[in-house]
Amino acid sequence: MDLGLAGKTVIVTGGGSNIGRATTLTFAKEGSNVVIADLDVPQAEKVAGEANALKAGGRTIVVKTDVTKLDEAEALVKKTIEEFGKIDVMVNNVGWDNLMLFIDTTPEFWDKVIDINYKGVLNCTKAVLPHLIEQKGGAIVNLGSDAARMGDPREAVYAGTKAAVIAFTKSVARENGRFGIRLNVVCPGATFPTSVDEIGEQSMMGQAKSLGIDIMAMTAEMAEKRGKSYALRRVGKAQEVANAVVFLASDSASFITAQTLSASGGYSTALGQ
Repeated sequence: MDLGLAGKTVIVTGGGSNIGRATTLTFAKEGSNVVIADLDVPQAEKVAGEANALKAGGRTIVVKTDVTKLDEAEALVKKTIEEFGKIDVMVNNVGWDNLMLFIDTTPEFWDKVIDINYKGVLNCTKAVLPHLIEQKGGAIVNLGSDAARMGDPREAVYAGTKAAVIAFTKSVARENGRFGIRLNVVCPGATFPTSVDEIGEQSMMGQAKSLGIDIMAMTAEMAEKRGKSYALRRVGKAQEVANAVVFLASDSASFITAQTLSASGGYSTALGQ
């Protein structure tokens, strides 16, 4: 199947680690131009190097961006248009959490989770929409979470932000379908890296690594435990989520909008949802 992504320009926020990294490389393999919007520039540059080494017809660059700031999201859009002349796809992938019971959280924690997971999507969507409206077409794919669809213990605030992303996406899709703009959500379940090369120092897991925690041993143990609650009896791989993101961004999904797709091995189904 030809996804029709060759020569298109794609922004992937948080495109240097885990699901973002896999998404960046998958678009690059399709011949797309990719802009990695990330705060962890060394990790993003490493992934850009991998993407450009594919020599698939597109070019990948890095733009340092804090998605919690509207002016930086607007600068990202401006830089992308300067480099490639257009934007066809925005993937709002950046996410952050720290697992804990809600009773143990603080307002400062709430603000950080809301800023990164929800306001980051608002900022980047606000920044890119005028361009997509002007060119009368484009796709936005937002990363949600199955935690939003069913609720997960120790992820109450995070789940709330991802539920907000789902509702926001549907609303903006209905507002802008008349311009040929499509918006959809992909909800991963637990997705762990298979190599330390897949995560940057500033990612959630990268921060644990900087504390001397053996990430591969930790994630292997977590994956085994979590996998038991999934219909497929395993957790996901970043590439499996990236495949769903890239499909929804592609011309092959041209009549799909305002939808939420779980790429989670049947996590919610396994729990009777």
